[in-house]
Amino acid sequence: MEAPQSTTTATADPNHIPINTNSILSSTPVWATIDGPLGLTEDESLTYARRFYKFGFALLPWLWAINCFYFWPVLVNSRSFPSIRPYVIRSAVGFTVFTTVLCSWAFTFAIGGEQLFGPVWDKLVMYNVADRLGLTGWI
Repeated sequence: MEAPQSTTTATADPNHIPINTNSILSSTPVWATIDGPLGLTEDESLTYARRFYKFGFALLPWLWAINCFYFWPVLVNSRSFPSIRPYVIRSAVGFTVFTTVLCSWAFTFAIGGEQLFGPVWDKLVMYNVADRLGLTGWI
């Protein structure tokens, strides 16, 4: 005769799903770059992430986008590579702010134009520089 089984685990959490620690995702190695095993070591990755972040302030904010793309595994996984992650997160924030400011500026001029700026518009635009300097009459 079999012994009665305890139902404490079944009644405590009827929707309990056992966590399998031997899953494929937990057994695959985590890489800092999108190159996977062909990419950089962790020390080299830290150096590159720091350089991309710092050179982004030198009016090269597209390096922030490259930093986010290249270190995408670090960006999406909050627990991986804590030494690299701050540079990648700051690059993402910097690129977002830069893109927002650039698009706002472009849309202001494209949509607003002369109606928004009035008589100052002729001094702001660059397509009439030759006329202002008198360079069109000599041809």
